[in-house]
Amino acid sequence: MTAPGAEPENDTPASTPRMSRRVRHWLAGAGITALAATLGITLAVRGGATPACAAPPSGNTVHKGTASFYDAGRSGGNCSFPGPPADRLYVALGSSQYSGGAACGSYLDVTGPKGTVRVMVMDQCGGCGPTKIDLSTEAFTRIADRSQGIASVTYRAALNPPLDGGLTFRIKGGASQYWFAVQVGNHGNPLRSVEAKGTSGGFRKAARQTDNYWTIEGGLGPGPYSITVTDVYGQKATATGIRMVTKQVQRSTVSLISPATPSSSPSAPASPSTPPPSATPTESATPTATVEAIAGAAPLPGPRC
Repeated sequence: MTAPGAEPENDTPASTPRMSRRVRHWLAGAGITALAATLGITLAVRGGATPACAAPPSGNTVHKGTASFYDAGRSGGNCSFPGPPADRLYVALGSSQYSGGAACGSYLDVTGPKGTVRVMVMDQCGGCGPTKIDLSTEAFTRIADRSQGIASVTYRAALNPPLDGGLTFRIKGGASQYWFAVQVGNHGNPLRSVEAKGTSGGFRKAARQTDNYWTIEGGLGPGPYSITVTDVYGQKATATGIRMVTKQVQRSTVSLISPATPSSSPSAPASPSTPPPSATPTESATPTATVEAIAGAAPLPGPRC
């Protein structure tokens, strides 16, 4: 979990280390791995591989667990958002449900002794197990007394949560025509895939990173770009005219969620993410209408455990 005030985003791709350093690291890693194999120890690296069969909360599944609370300050958490949502109602999940960043930007309805609150997934909780969540202080006090410290809760995915505006796009600092990296915001449901293309060639699939950016090695040229976003329910939307302008939020008017589609949990109020700064005309995304309707609340098939 990102410490309050910490800068979660690494804006440039890692540089290639010197050969001598690489050899030293390989030798050290080989020794540690051999020792771990001998002792039967499983090594876990923060921000490394996602646990097998990990997935963010989705569909109508109700999870039972416990909640604690923390304050992320002005940080956008491991999801690398520019900052917390304006209402400061957010949550950090354990590694299996954070799922390598797959839960970022989705919403949960959390119910405790005092009521229900809707929170946006913004962070990863290093000390949380499969059913433990870490709420913002503001969210926790809506469902339990702060003096409790830890409260028993149930929580579920907020299916198609109402949002203000359409999808947003933020090009990562350090990205260029030779290395494409984009963050998608204001999508509501967990994302399944992101594809993008430049002014020539077809769409290319982007790889999800644990910091909530989607990257394409080799880049897509100078842009502008068309970006297709698909959520875990198969809903799809495409925005065009996205520019190579780094560290600025570019708005579109296309959405994965139809305004007429109600949330599966109407008892909890929506908590839209922090309104991004207004984009200049050169940064605005020109929307194209591409929508694939949702078929019930069941997500598309994932990996089998």
